[in-house]
Parts: sequence; C-alpha cells; structure tokens
Amino acid sequence: MTAVKEERPIGFGSLKRKEDQRFVRGKGTYVDDVKLPGMLHGAILRSPFAHARIVSIDTSAAEAHPKVKAVITGKTLESMNLAWMPTLSLDTQAVLATDKVRFQGQEVAFVVAEDHYSARDALELIDVEYEPLPAVVDPRRALDPDAPVIRDDLEGKTDNHIFDWEAGDKEATDAVFAKADVVVTQDMLYPRVHPAPLETCGAVAHFDKVDGKLTLWSTTQAPHAHRTLYAMVAGLPEHKIRVIAPDIGGGFGNKVGIYPGYVLAIVGSIVTGKPVKWMEDRSENLMSTSFARDYHMRGEIAATRDGKILALRVNVLGDHGAFNAQAQPAKYPAGFFHVFTGSYDLEAAHCKVTGVYTNKAPGGVAYACSFRVTEAVYLVERMVDCLADELNMDPAELRMKNLLRPEQFPYQAKTGWVYDSGDYPTCLRKAMDIAGYEELRKEQAERRARGELMGIGISFFTEAVGAGPRKHMDILGLGMADGCELRVHPTGKAVLRLSVQTQGQGHETTFAQIVAEELGIPPEDIDVIHGDTDQTPFGLGTYGSRSMPVSGAAAAVVSRKVRDKARLIASAMLEVSPEDLEWEKGRWFVKGDPEKGKTIQEIALAAHGDLELPEGVEGHLEAQTVYNPPNLTYPYGAYICVVDVDPGTGHVKVRRFIAVDDCGTRINPMIIEGQVHGGLADGVGMALMEFIGFDEEGNCLGGSFMDYLLPTALECPSWELGYTVTPSPHHPLGAKGVGESATVGSPAAVVNAVMDAIGVRHVDMPLTPSRVWTAMKYGSVEPPQ
Repeated sequence: MTAVKEERPIGFGSLKRKEDQRFVRGKGTYVDDVKLPGMLHGAILRSPFAHARIVSIDTSAAEAHPKVKAVITGKTLESMNLAWMPTLSLDTQAVLATDKVRFQGQEVAFVVAEDHYSARDALELIDVEYEPLPAVVDPRRALDPDAPVIRDDLEGKTDNHIFDWEAGDKEATDAVFAKADVVVTQDMLYPRVHPAPLETCGAVAHFDKVDGKLTLWSTTQAPHAHRTLYAMVAGLPEHKIRVIAPDIGGGFGNKVGIYPGYVLAIVGSIVTGKPVKWMEDRSENLMSTSFARDYHMRGEIAATRDGKILALRVNVLGDHGAFNAQAQPAKYPAGFFHVFTGSYDLEAAHCKVTGVYTNKAPGGVAYACSFRVTEAVYLVERMVDCLADELNMDPAELRMKNLLRPEQFPYQAKTGWVYDSGDYPTCLRKAMDIAGYEELRKEQAERRARGELMGIGISFFTEAVGAGPRKHMDILGLGMADGCELRVHPTGKAVLRLSVQTQGQGHETTFAQIVAEELGIPPEDIDVIHGDTDQTPFGLGTYGSRSMPVSGAAAAVVSRKVRDKARLIASAMLEVSPEDLEWEKGRWFVKGDPEKGKTIQEIALAAHGDLELPEGVEGHLEAQTVYNPPNLTYPYGAYICVVDVDPGTGHVKVRRFIAVDDCGTRINPMIIEGQVHGGLADGVGMALMEFIGFDEEGNCLGGSFMDYLLPTALECPSWELGYTVTPSPHHPLGAKGVGESATVGSPAAVVNAVMDAIGVRHVDMPLTPSRVWTAMKYGSVEPPQ
C-alpha cells in the first residue's frame, strides 16, 4: 500500500506544531533533565517570617553533614560582592538576606550537597536567630507615617513609597467631570495571583575555572537579558557567559526575571568547582517567585444622561512587594497602564499610580505579562458596566455607542499612545451574533421569572503589546530591538536564529511558516534555533506578547533580505538584469517568460558554488537584521460570558464563553486558537478562584495547590471562538500578537456576567461561592485579604 504524503501548507495556515513530535513522546529536555558529570545539588533555606532582623546564623551543623559540600550565607556573598543584584526595573534585591528578611520565603542560606535530598535535609541543621519586626501587608497601611520601613537598606529611605506616575491631563479631565450629567465611582481590587507554570523555576550552573566561562541552563524567557544581568552581577564579560534555555514548561511571565536561586547556583559552582543544580518545589514557586496584579484601584467615569462616555479618572495603589522586581521599563513604572481609557473615544482622561513596598514576595507584572494592561482593561470594563447599571442601559448598547470607529484610526488616546488599526464595532457585532445576544437576553428574562440566576457579561479590550520601541520600553538601557539571522544551506534547507524564547507558543512552527511564506521553502526544511545565547543574536526575550510583533517582524525582514539577495544571484544565473525578474513563492523568473526561472533551492546551491556573482554581492545565501519596532501593536477583542449562579450556594458555572479576537494577520490559526483557549482558562481562574492571600503577620496563605486553586476542564466551557482581521499598518506582516489577549479580556467578562446575574454592582475577585453568596445576601462583601 502506498503511503499518502500529508499535504503541508507552505506559508500561513493551521500547520501542526513541529515541536510536538518530541513533546508527545516525552522527549523534551527541561532544566531538571540536565545532568552533568560530578553535578551537585542546591537547596535554599527560606525565612518563616515576613519581616525580621537576622541576629545570627549558625551553619556549623550543616557544614558537618557528610554529603554537604558548601553552605553559603549572605556574609559569604558580601565577601564576593554578590549579596545584592539588580532587578529588571533597576531596583536592587538581596540574593541572600544579610541584615533582615523582608517577606516570608525570602532566601537566607544556600546548601550545596551531593544529592537533592541531602541538601534539603541539611537545611534543617542551620540555626537562624530572628528578631521579629512588625509586618506591613496592606499597601494603604504601608504609606502611613508610622509604618515600619521595609527598604531601610536604601540610603536615606524613610518610607515605603516607590514611585508616583501619571498619564493624561488632570485639569482637562476635572473640567469634563464638572459638566457631566452622570458620574459613577467604584473602588475595586485586582488581587494578587500567580502564573503557576507546570514547571517550577530552576537552574544548572557550571563555572569552568580553566577558561573562566560560565554556562547556565535555566528556566528563562529572556536568555540574553539574563546574560547581561549576570555580567552586571558577577563582573564577568558577556562573551564568557552562556545562557541556555532548553524546553520551558510554561512561563506566563513567571520566568522573565532573575531569581536568587539562579545566582546561588552560579555561586555554588564557583565555590565548589562543580556544576550545581537548583530546582524549587511548588510551595517555593508560589510563595517566592514573581506574582501578578495586586492593584487597588478607584475609578470614576463621567457621561451624559444618554450614555456618551466623556472622561475617566483613576487613582491606583500598586503593591510591589518587598523588592521592585518587575520586568518593565524604568521610564514607565506603572507599565502600560496608559491603555486604561480602553476602546472608547473620550474627551479627557487622567490616572495616577503610586507604587509601594510591602512585606510580600517581589514582582508585580508576571502572569501573561501584559505590563499592567490586564489591570487597566479590567478597570475600564468594570467601570463601563457600572455606568450601564447606573443608566439602566444594556451594556452592549453602551459599548457600541462609545467604541472607536474604523475611520478614527490611527487613533491617539488621551494618554498620548497611538492605536494602530481597528474595526471595533464589527468585532463586537460578530461576538453578539455568535452568542445570539438578543435570544440570550430573552432567556435570561424567562429564567429570572422562575427565580433562576443567569448573567451575561461583556468585555471589549484593546491591548498594547510588542514591548517596543525604545520610546516606550527600555529595560536595563537595552532598548527593545531583536536580532534575527537566516541562513539557506546549499541544499536549500534553512536555519533561522531567533532571540525570543518559546514556552509552549509554537515558535519552531510559526517562525518557520514566516520564512516559508516569504521564500517558499517548506516549513519542515526550516530549523528554528532559539534559547542559547551562544547560538542566537541578541534580543530581549519573550514577554508582553512581543514574539510576533518584534521577532516575527525581524524574521520577515531578514527573509526579504535573503529574497532580495537571491534575486541578484538569479539574475547572474539567468543572465538578465535583476529588474527583469519577478517573484512567485519559491522562485524568481523572467518577466514575460515564466518557464525561465530559478527556485530558491537552485539559487542557494549556486550561491555556494563558483558562479560569478554581480559586483558587490557576497557568496552564500544568508542575511541578518536587527528590528526595532516603530510602535506597539494593538490587538483587540470582544468577549461575552454566560454564567449560571446557584442562589443557595453562590456557586458560579460558566456555561458559555464567546471570544472574538483581532490579532491582525494570522500566521497559524490553530496555534492562535490554542493560545486563546489557555488565556480564557486563565481568566476564568482569576475571576472565580485564584488568589494569594496573607494574614496580618505576612504569612502566605496560598503556598500550595490545596490553597491556590486553578481551573480545570470541569470549570471551563467549550470555548466559542471567532475572529476579525485588521492588519497592523506598521508591521511587515500586519501581525499584532495574541498570546496575552484572552488573559487580558476574559476576567472582566466573567465578573460582569456574575454581577449581571446577582444584581450587585461590584464584588472583587475572586468570586468564590462564599463571596458571591455574601454579596447576594448583604449587597456587598469586603475585599479579599
């Protein structure tokens, strides 16, 4: 029987993921799979207190353990000038506590032993004497004059204030509010949540004392940025540092920053002369690695009586934990909160964000990074629903009345940022058509007459992604440009080298498809290399949905450079002028004579041979580029959620969820749908169950999956997806990015649906059964602690 060859698209289309061949067979290589000769294992002793002074540390018993090779403390690191490290926001963070601990779970000592279990056992032998100090877990309390100062390590620091940031025109906004018919005010909390990737964080460090080279395998979304930080911390030149990110078991922003465990593995290798592996457990991951959100927001929305939204006024208090370790630009400490005006045409807007230190784990931007876009979208979409409630107007009608129109693009928002393109009304209408919105409202009325609680929630979001250009983003002074290299071998097979790092997004497939679309080489003949600083050009990594907007653009640009060079080589092969050639996917041919042409494979072979090339054309078929985006891209979407609420228990069931996304040009629709599915599950989890709480002493109450709940297939409906396509005018492919869109847009839709069901204006997430039941009974419920 003759085997039928699977037809695989050359270019864009729903191509099955190339990388899944190894994943479904269990052949992926993760950090914990790395095993080196003589490798030792490290474990971290963590503080049981949220705030305490370290009186003494006795490591003698641990050092006497027969399998322990080293015990490292803050004093050890001070002698090496490694006790403190810069964060991606250019704050400082203790690698190991030297003076005091500032959050529960902070790193105090590091044990290196022959095996993982001995290292863990030896932690119990370290005797630390603490002097407990008052803890501050409420960011409002952190600003009180008598609040304990958390960062007293900073010279002259006498309070817990980090920054004040403003956007918009306050005077103009106040003037619009003064003339408005209707003003609605609402306090809301976007609580602290955690990305909780399947793979926890870890590293394997090997410092070769002979050649002075450090090799680090680590769970990083940004290998090149990490290498730069390690060079800053350790004083090693960057060419002596190699960072390898093998297969990463999920990141969602959790693996953007550098954690002390990475640095400790390096120090352990330097001290012992052996490779050292460190892998955290789940409790360590939840308790000490980068969280997300924790924004206390007050929103005010002004409108006319007939529903024209006039202005927004916002005041935010951001809880950044004990160290400001956010991966976001120093010039915008509140990230991309600029998009708090949402998808609406306003006369004026103003917001102020204040950041403070508290005795909690540091971070603040992880979980489908989004650079505070998620909080901004949640705020504006909740405020629009609150306004609809005040006006007794249908939320869909209110949104349609105020959405930006296609002819308004490119649109400059009141914060100064320019939205690239969009057709918002069409997107919302499509979501309503898929949902059968009018029929849903009729069904809701019928159910209410029977005493059943059914809710319909809408969210319309505009996201700002791409993490570029330099005028918007500048982490560590490195800007946001990404390098990309493409080499076509003599046989016509190609290698594309990228600086972005995949954690499940399908980069090895989609980037091969970009090259295939531009050059006509089959995707299976294109190898995509990433995750190794010795093998790839410099770039800032994967976060903020920047892979396709930045590196995707770079891949298109470098492919076009190769195609242009191929034209010159083909002209020599065909003995015609380059201007006499036309391109069709995969070959250059002579105008007016399509039979006379050369394929890209034939051109590649000739480029490596003895063909006499045109003057100025070097041999081989390859190119490189550095792409610096001229603007962010602005994907958007319309989401509709349908819920049923049990009036006796407050339990919420998400019955339907309709998501219509516009991410510009769609490279691989199947992968896009997978990304949206995951983001929608994230949104359901954050809206209904995910939450890291703390007691008054700063004890973390969400340090295991017994306490930190995640959604499963049982909590999620069968997603109903749709799309529109509005290409970005400044991206070479018209692509906008999609990785974070669903996480950004879905929480507000779920919350709006629940509020619609129970007839209460606002309840803070997570909408657990007890919180929903309390709100139904008493009309309100206190914010979660």
